[in-house]
Amino acid sequence: MNTEEMPINSYSDRLGYDTKFLDYPIPFPMTSERLAQEAVQLNDLSGYELKYSNFSVVMSKSRNIAIVTAVNIDGSNLEDLPRKKDVWYFDPRIDKKYQYGPELYSNNELDRGHLVRRLDPVWGPLAITANEDTFHFTNCSPQHKNLNQRTWLDLEDYVLKNTDVNDLKVTVFTGPIFRIDDMVYRGKFKIPAEFWKVVVMRKKNNEISATAYMQTQKNFITNLEFAFGEYKTYQVPIPKIESLTNLNFDKLSSFDPLSGLEGGEVSRVIENPNDIII
Repeated sequence: MNTEEMPINSYSDRLGYDTKFLDYPIPFPMTSERLAQEAVQLNDLSGYELKYSNFSVVMSKSRNIAIVTAVNIDGSNLEDLPRKKDVWYFDPRIDKKYQYGPELYSNNELDRGHLVRRLDPVWGPLAITANEDTFHFTNCSPQHKNLNQRTWLDLEDYVLKNTDVNDLKVTVFTGPIFRIDDMVYRGKFKIPAEFWKVVVMRKKNNEISATAYMQTQKNFITNLEFAFGEYKTYQVPIPKIESLTNLNFDKLSSFDPLSGLEGGEVSRVIENPNDIII
């Protein structure tokens, strides 16, 4: 794996996540208290948000991976750019100690799993830059190479291609679930076993739809010489994600078809994208 660092002034044109992309205000789900306690502040003290092309990342200072990523997807203008050469970047806007790097991913079966999917932000005048921006260590989280993530990665495609999305625009939040019993690898790397995703869109009837998902395994195998086992994807109510992450998605739960269902906590196993309730 090759690593590089871009000049810090090369990030000056990055606008990051647009909170009004769907013509409805959708702020970052970080409370001011949570930011102060957990988020990595930029070296220039300008805030906590690492802005890239069409997406943003907020990093955890205790776990050295992202707390949350947010991406705007313009499905009508996506460009199918090829995967670039295998070069990953440290972000010079925060201290390198807050970024898990190649020492975690070398000589094992861990992949650098994109949190913001590589092709999701690749649209608009900075599409080429967005493609490259996704290869920052700030945008990856350790995942076993046998992780079954086809359904996980197909969620955005399904929403864009098979539902009545207005203007094919979608906002997606993604992140890991931090637990105190997460496996400690090589004496210092805490590896999350669970990940979440919240997908927000404006449907053609102009209504907002917000859905939440978890990818998890219940029997976590700590020996990385073996496959972790079968991961499954679940659709869950947004309040479930909030309770597990201490994030605050504000009013989005009122647009979640699972949040209003009776019968207590609801979750659905997603075997294929057709199982999703929008």
